[in-house]
Amino acid sequence: MEDSDHPARILLVDDEDYLRNGVKRILQIEGFEVETAENGAEGIKKGTEFDFDVALLDLKMPDISGIEVLRMIRQARPNTICFMATAYASYETAVEATKLGAEGYILKPFTPDELIHNIEKGLQKRRLILEAERLKADREARLLELAFERSRLNTIINLLADGVLVINQFGEMVYYNPAALRYLDLDVILLAEEILEILPPEVKEIAQRMISKEKFEVMGESVQFKLSSNPDMFVEVTCSPIPDHDRKKIAGIVIVAKNITQFKEIEQLKSQFVSMVSHELKAPVAATIGFLDILLNPKMKLTDDQRSDFLNRSTARLRSLLTMVNDLLDISRIELNTVKREIVKIDLASLVQETVEMMQFEAAKKNITIKFSAGEIPFTIEADRLEIERVITNLMSNAVKYNKTDGEVLVSLKKKGAYIILEIKDTGIGLKPEEKNRLFSEFFRAKNEFTKSIHGTGLGLSIVKKTIDYYSGKIESESEYGKGTTFRVFLPEKILNK
Repeated sequence: MEDSDHPARILLVDDEDYLRNGVKRILQIEGFEVETAENGAEGIKKGTEFDFDVALLDLKMPDISGIEVLRMIRQARPNTICFMATAYASYETAVEATKLGAEGYILKPFTPDELIHNIEKGLQKRRLILEAERLKADREARLLELAFERSRLNTIINLLADGVLVINQFGEMVYYNPAALRYLDLDVILLAEEILEILPPEVKEIAQRMISKEKFEVMGESVQFKLSSNPDMFVEVTCSPIPDHDRKKIAGIVIVAKNITQFKEIEQLKSQFVSMVSHELKAPVAATIGFLDILLNPKMKLTDDQRSDFLNRSTARLRSLLTMVNDLLDISRIELNTVKREIVKIDLASLVQETVEMMQFEAAKKNITIKFSAGEIPFTIEADRLEIERVITNLMSNAVKYNKTDGEVLVSLKKKGAYIILEIKDTGIGLKPEEKNRLFSEFFRAKNEFTKSIHGTGLGLSIVKKTIDYYSGKIESESEYGKGTTFRVFLPEKILNK
């Protein structure tokens, strides 16, 4: 609540009835005054006509996007703090929303605590903005005189993660916080120092052009670049003009510098992942096309056995492709937290025993012995049975596939505190030291003379790791090339992440 006399006004724009009504009830219980809109058009109408403290906007709506609603509200009501709510956030939409003035993203599904935390954060930001505007109106025209009052805002700005640098119309430094030095490659600078010449070239160009304009325009400019002193860090700098007292001329500019290294890393990982997927899909598709071209070529005189062989090979490649696509979909569902789980109590010993019996046929092909040991105590966990079965099957399948002829697989269950430990040890190929760090990465498969004939997508262990992480467990591995691999899975008896 804003205060006892005037409850904070919240605008909620979302086309999903159940979410809109549920969020409204939560906020009303907390004492907020809530107005709702079921589509973008209604959200624009209410958000521009009335003054709200905070607006929560759905990113994807059937009529008008949340980005457009944000744009219109910020133009009409720049002091309304806006949050975007979505399950489909991307770097591009995050940058666009930030440029338009969004305070941040609230990722769906969110908990009541997360919702209230963000609303309170937005209200605090609004209070600071309104207070800053009040202070600004009380001061004299020139920004240098504001420097004598900077102690009132000094603590607030110094605590910001983003760098802030204020320059007056003469190119003199008026104010900066410590983060500005870090993100603009600057040493200590002095009050009223002419600073344009020591700014990074990318920022200097924008700042000079903006200060030289005769008329004030509400138009900021942004640029992204690597720091010369730290090439691993990406920075996004936004320069915005500050109007004079009658809003006709430019009194100075404010420069805000953000560390966007993490966004850039995500962007790079996304590109690498797409490249890896394309590469992995290309092989089975190309092989299948090759087999089908041979079958369809009237000049090829094939026997029935040859035709059957090519068809079987094509089917095998397509099954491999389908498995890979299903694995990719599973990874996507896990990362987006859209997996539908049925949490039940599972007798882990019985489930492991069933999996051991199921794997005996494949193990017999290489004369591999599978031994399972567990004590008399119950090994019960709370989880989705199909997910845990997949974890066990994946690990045991690898222990058999990558084992040697006449090898052995030892499976055991133990209990340690609130955790049950599943250990699967094989006498197989093992991993080279340089391969261990990539063990749970997408599409990783050990490459050596032993693994050439073993088929797989390279996604299984990644799915295993993500599944175990969901249940607040962990997985450990020990491996020695030529001697075998041991996996230990730690699963809590009671689910910690429902």
